[in-house]
This record gives sequence, structure tokens and C-alpha cells, in this order.
Amino acid sequence: MQSRVSETQSDSQDLAKAETSNDAAVSPKPRKGPISFLSGSLTSFGLGWLALQLAAKIVGYYAEHPPQYEARFAQSIAVFMKTLVVGMSFLATFTFAFVGLGLFLTFIRSLLPGWKQAEETP
Repeated sequence: MQSRVSETQSDSQDLAKAETSNDAAVSPKPRKGPISFLSGSLTSFGLGWLALQLAAKIVGYYAEHPPQYEARFAQSIAVFMKTLVVGMSFLATFTFAFVGLGLFLTFIRSLLPGWKQAEETP
């Protein structure tokens, strides 16, 4: 019985030593800097612009080629699909634009004095 208790104590001590050595070996991740925010913002704005161009072409295509079917059910499905495609293209446009705007505002905030201290406090 005594050997079992001492085994458990030695195992817990070994585990504690391993945890402290792992903590020392793992360094904290470096924080993102202003350049990272700016490049992300420009990338997102660029993708938003491309999505806007695509959305404009989709709207132009559907303006020139409206879906026309004799069956009422087929016509309603065609209009549904047109609305879905146009809506998703504009959703992508505004999603990329708002992400780009948020990253740009974060870039500006990261240039202000006191940003590093604000990021370090929990």
C-alpha cells in the first residue's frame, strides 16, 4: 500500500515537472501588427470590388435575358434562382467591404499611442 502511494506521488511530481518544462518551451504568440491589418484590409476591399464587378455582370445578364417560361411553376423557380444568385453576389460584396472597413479601422487604431498597452490588458 505504501509503495502505491509513493508511486502516485512520484508520478504527480513528474507530471508537474513536465508541465513547467513545457510552459518554458512554449513562447507566447506575437501579436498582429499594423501591416497585417492593412494587408488584410486591402485584400478584403479588393475581393469586395471583384464581387461588385461580378454582381454588376450578373444583374446585366439577367436584365438582358429575363427568364421566361410558359409553365407558371417553372417561371417561379426561375425567378427564385435569379433572386438567390443576385442576392448572394451582393451579400459577398458587402461582406468583403465591411470586413475591409473593420480591418482598416483596426489598422488606424493600432497606429494610435497606447495600443500595445490596451492589447496586453485582459
